Amino acid sequence: MERYVVRNIDRPDKSIIEQFSKLDVSTVYEAQGKTGLVSHELKTVKEGNAICGPAVTVTCFAGDNLMIHAAIEVCKPGDVLVITTIGESTTGMIGELIIHALMKRGVQGVVTEAGIRDAARIRECGFPVWSRAIHSQGSTKSRGGWVNAPTVCGGASVNPGDLVMADDDGVVFVKREDLKLALESSNQRMSKEEDTKARIERGELSLDFYSLRGTLEKENVVYYENEEARASKK
Repeated sequence: MERYVVRNIDRPDKSIIEQFSKLDVSTVYEAQGKTGLVSHELKTVKEGNAICGPAVTVTCFAGDNLMIHAAIEVCKPGDVLVITTIGESTTGMIGELIIHALMKRGVQGVVTEAGIRDAARIRECGFPVWSRAIHSQGSTKSRGGWVNAPTVCGGASVNPGDLVMADDDGVVFVKREDLKLALESSNQRMSKEEDTKARIERGELSLDFYSLRGTLEKENVVYYENEEARASKK
């Protein structure tokens, strides 16, 4: 099987990225029909970080980071490096030195199915990383793989140039061909949430504006004024 590096990829318009950067992962995930969400096992290394940018994809063999080094060369400012592995891995395939190399290239963050190490120093430099594990075990650099090939990260498919969003809630991918629709749906959802907040401020109950009382009744949920009233029915 051919192993390769694609140097140049199509990236979303900067104006689209800027608009998505005002949104959050949960909103976009819900708005695009509950798709594109990465496994909850991939967690932020430092809370409070958020990124939004085009994916440069890397497929490595578990425990080998040769292709991560190859990917650094083709990254452009604003990119997000998305690392997947053939075979499950918690090896620390990225550490302080690779992070500094990525920062030098203007990469804004990393999402990796594998592990990272030098966690304290990565937190200190503020570079956003989402990973499966933190582990000291080092990597080899001897196995070829793929840079900018379609792949699957944390159970979600991602192509080079797809939009990557990540924050404290997790990571979501948006397909390039779905960007306009996903943005429109996300903005509609945000507007609806603002309306809901206003209703809450007016004292309205979610049971009523979500029409949930009928569901409670269907599920045979009974109301009692107090515990004594409930006990007397036994």
